[in-house]
Amino acid sequence: MRKVEISPKTIVFCVLFILFLYVVWQVKDLIFTLFIAFIIMSALKPPVVALEKKGIPRTPAVLIVYSVFLLVIVALFSLILPPIISETAILIRSLPAILAALNPSLGSWIQLDSLTQYIPNVTNQVFQIASGVFSNFVFIVTTIFFGFYFLLDEDLIIRTLARFLEEDRVNKITLVLEKAEKRMNAWFWGELTLMTVVGIFTFIGLNLIGIRYALPLAVLAGLLEVVPNMGPVISAVPAVLIGMTYSYFTGFSTLALYFIIQQLENTFIVPIIMKRAVGLTPIVTLIALIVGGKLGGIMGILLAIPLFLFLETVLMGLRENKPFAEYLR
Repeated sequence: MRKVEISPKTIVFCVLFILFLYVVWQVKDLIFTLFIAFIIMSALKPPVVALEKKGIPRTPAVLIVYSVFLLVIVALFSLILPPIISETAILIRSLPAILAALNPSLGSWIQLDSLTQYIPNVTNQVFQIASGVFSNFVFIVTTIFFGFYFLLDEDLIIRTLARFLEEDRVNKITLVLEKAEKRMNAWFWGELTLMTVVGIFTFIGLNLIGIRYALPLAVLAGLLEVVPNMGPVISAVPAVLIGMTYSYFTGFSTLALYFIIQQLENTFIVPIIMKRAVGLTPIVTLIALIVGGKLGGIMGILLAIPLFLFLETVLMGLRENKPFAEYLR
């Protein structure tokens, strides 16, 4: 019988690694904040560099780009959020009637009148939860601050690494991080453009068909584009159900609309906009989303794809330069 020996060094390494994983799990919210800040920095770095090439110093350039970025976000939310909230509230209150019109037998299964009494309360609770999420002042402010600081101090990571590693390794890791920045930049702007295009197409199509609640349904379709493969299917369900309440023709027309948009997306929009920014197979995407959801909830799902792309880029970059194990010595 072969005897297996475990050295004290191996035991210490395993204990430290488990402890490291525990610490990472405890500060996962901070990791999410830093990663979102890294994505923001990667997305806004090119315009900052462009302003610097025109002779504007780094600090004013960062202030200009970051201010415009924040103002655009605030303006968009102030313009689209009120009608979205209004139409969504009407949609939720109308849900029992929509279900009854779709299938009258549901009336014997669900007390629609009683359900209607609770709908306003449920609606209020949903919006209270949403308000709580958006009013998480510390998370938002911290993310904005880190993104601004990363963008302002471009040599922060290099200087930090230089304290612990040799110059040769710092240079190679810096090259890997630059590749990750470029990929995060491509993903961010590609995903934002994709969400906008799909949302606009959906809004125009639903209005042409004559479906009510076109705005919230279009916004839902655009937002769920951040969840590849499953997002478009999920966003089509409420629209088709509403279309069925008009007539079977309207319902199938709505289904055809979402199918056409998805085919245009897969055939033309994604290849043109996203190019090679993602390049993940559906099975890898699905696994990443499931793991992200299990580990980080909704935030994990939203960040699953960019985080996977980041880790893939880093690991591939390290493998191109040296065996990864050498970086752990």
